[in-house]
Amino acid sequence: MNTFRYVLAVLLIVTVPPAVFVWFVIHPFVRFWRRIGPGWTYAVLAVPWIASMGLLFRARRILLGADFGTRWTLVALGVAVFAGALALSVTRRRQLTMKILSGIPELRKGDPGRLLTEGIYARLRHPRYVEVILGVISYALVANYLGGYVVVLVTVASMVPLVLLEERELRDRFGDAYDEYARRVPRFIPRWQ
Repeated sequence: MNTFRYVLAVLLIVTVPPAVFVWFVIHPFVRFWRRIGPGWTYAVLAVPWIASMGLLFRARRILLGADFGTRWTLVALGVAVFAGALALSVTRRRQLTMKILSGIPELRKGDPGRLLTEGIYARLRHPRYVEVILGVISYALVANYLGGYVVVLVTVASMVPLVLLEERELRDRFGDAYDEYARRVPRFIPRWQ
């Protein structure tokens, strides 16, 4: 179990921060990236993305921090939270294809895609971000390293500004239709009826 927890913690600190960072580079400058297209965007961003993952991996011993050991109550809680993330993922995948998830419509000129308002998107506007947060929390609980909990805090703190940047871009693409949708549907926590 210790090896599994260690690998999970390393994956968490090496993959999550660079992935979040890439979207902070794309969303504010989407007009620039759209001009060069999705292929060049990802080619350009792959270099710092992979380099940052390599640097984080090299610094993993420092970044992992304290190992709090295997705590079976946290493992059970982490598995339960992961089950919630997985259920949300299965539901979300019915509408959010890999093409949309990877940002192709927002990076392609003249192809705004379509505004997703059905299925899980009728209940909350950003199920993918909720899924990411739940996934990161679940990994951190099972891994039980200080660095994993720091990644949770950074990820949760970064989601609100990231979502605001994405919503600005969605308003640019979909105009009043997005504003009306945003008035009806909450961002992260669904209304229970």
